[in-house]
Amino acid sequence: MWHREMIKRSKVSPLIEKVSDHKDFKKLLRTRTNVLVLYTKSDAQLKLLSDVAQAVKGQGTIAWVNCGDSEGRKLCKKVKVDPSSKTNGVDVLHYKDGTFHTEYNRPATFKSIVAFLKDPSGPPLWEENPEAKDVVHIESEKDFRKLLKREERPILMMFYAPCESPLSVLAGMNVHPAEFDGLKQEFSVKGYPTFCYFEKGKFMHHYENYGATSKDIADWLKNPQPPQPKTPEVPWSESGSAVFHLTEESFDAFLEEHPSVLVMFYAPWCGHCKKMKPEFDEAAEILNKDPDSPGVLAAVDATIHKSIGERFKISGFPTVKYFEKGEEKYTLPQLRSKDKIIEWLQNPQAPPPPEKSWDEMPSNVSHLGAEDFREFLKKKKHALVMFYAPWCPHCKNAVPHFTTAAELFKEDRKIAYAAVDCTKGQNHELCKQEGVEGYPTFNYYNYGKFSEKYNGERGEAGFTGFMRNLRGRDQEKVGKRKEEL
Repeated sequence: MWHREMIKRSKVSPLIEKVSDHKDFKKLLRTRTNVLVLYTKSDAQLKLLSDVAQAVKGQGTIAWVNCGDSEGRKLCKKVKVDPSSKTNGVDVLHYKDGTFHTEYNRPATFKSIVAFLKDPSGPPLWEENPEAKDVVHIESEKDFRKLLKREERPILMMFYAPCESPLSVLAGMNVHPAEFDGLKQEFSVKGYPTFCYFEKGKFMHHYENYGATSKDIADWLKNPQPPQPKTPEVPWSESGSAVFHLTEESFDAFLEEHPSVLVMFYAPWCGHCKKMKPEFDEAAEILNKDPDSPGVLAAVDATIHKSIGERFKISGFPTVKYFEKGEEKYTLPQLRSKDKIIEWLQNPQAPPPPEKSWDEMPSNVSHLGAEDFREFLKKKKHALVMFYAPWCPHCKNAVPHFTTAAELFKEDRKIAYAAVDCTKGQNHELCKQEGVEGYPTFNYYNYGKFSEKYNGERGEAGFTGFMRNLRGRDQEKVGKRKEEL
């Protein structure tokens, strides 16, 4: 794995921490949260790791212990590491948050080591899977164009994001980074994965609405066909639903006729609405059969009957509102299941007060918008910005950890933990400009200039460790300047 030809006798890169003293080693693990340590038995280093150290600067640390010299030997003995027991005389271990995490046993390639250090607990890269050896893995747009030119055989190309890695296509390319925006536009890549079929370098059509197993794809490749037309979805109002489906014309008359009505405002494409529809249908069926029913259930497609949606300020789906004697009384976000709907209608009560939004709660996170984003960041040497949407579950999980990290660094005026709600006003355009394609996205800025995406852990240790690494490097630079003076 760690081949000898990769080991070069050369001056150690300044980005690689050479450690031989046990106290220094412990200090390194205490001050850096994400450390990959190379143990060797000779006066040598991995040239490869110098390039890795450069790529993960600010996110991870590479250290080297030479177990062959007298000082290093003592350290290796103390930490119970013996690289001579390894086939290639090299042992590579990872330390996380001050303690041993795991032995690095993924491929000794630049891409694999960088991916590991950016997410030590994350899944291996697709190309690391031995079953994926027959797939052509493409790194750049240039290599993609070359493949199209030279390959005479048909190509089924899968454009994917890092989380997508089926093993049954001929070529694959991670086009999630913003640098591939032009390519995504050219081949209409609007989601992941997207399969494109090429013949003699020419794009023919997408592979769509066929099966996703390796057999499905192999069978399709024997006779490649254009995308199958999708089976049109039957509108909810035409599906025999027990819910009363209202229109702009019937809405007011229906509410006058029924003194107690729960109305669900929905959009046909909305995933949460689709999940809630069967619950709403079942509840309506039970209520319609009850002679002493406490109320009725109705629904409005707010994408068609827009004037009703505008009138009741519907900004998200599904929105459930209660009407009594024709008047709007409550908005009820907690009513999602059949049992809760029926139970609430039997005893209608005001809902609990809505939770405060993140930017309304006191914290050391700076909440920014399009109007003050750039001006604020210009004044901060190190700023980690979280771009989020209030409804996003992964964002909600990250909020307390991000807030705690901001609290820890609140005294340092050069540091900021900031957040942007991408769903507010002009912020949507700002988030687009900053390369936000999903929530949450974390960007690191240096005096207002975008430096890199943060791909580390989304816990307190990850957020604080990232900033500690940056401050540690600042102090090292100050120390070097003092030495020079």
